Amino acid sequence: MSILKEFRDFAVKGNVVDLAVGIIIGAAFGKIVTSIVADVIMPPIGLLIGGVDFSDLVITLKAAEGAAPAVVISIGKFLQTMIDFTIIAFAIFMLIKVINKVKAKEPAAAAAPSAQEVLLTEIRDLLRDKK
Repeated sequence: MSILKEFRDFAVKGNVVDLAVGIIIGAAFGKIVTSIVADVIMPPIGLLIGGVDFSDLVITLKAAEGAAPAVVISIGKFLQTMIDFTIIAFAIFMLIKVINKVKAKEPAAAAAPSAQEVLLTEIRDLLRDKK
């Protein structure tokens, strides 16, 4: 089998295509969640804790000197990222929970009869045929 044929078989497998679609949808979903957090959730939280804008919340390690910018720890951006992550993780948890409920409702396949049941069925049929 040639390398090109192997690569083509790999690239068009359902798993690879599903993964690509998942990544694209995940990136779009991430943008939606970031917007919800930044534009809808964070402003009321900032208002509740005294009008603090989290995106501007920093710890200054060294003040700006001349052309050199200040050295800061952007704690606000970190908090925003943590809230984004929590919301995304919760949304994925709820999605998987719904998927698991749907899968649980699917009827289970009938189990094959055991060897003992098969033997008893044969004996029953033989007895029925003798009459």
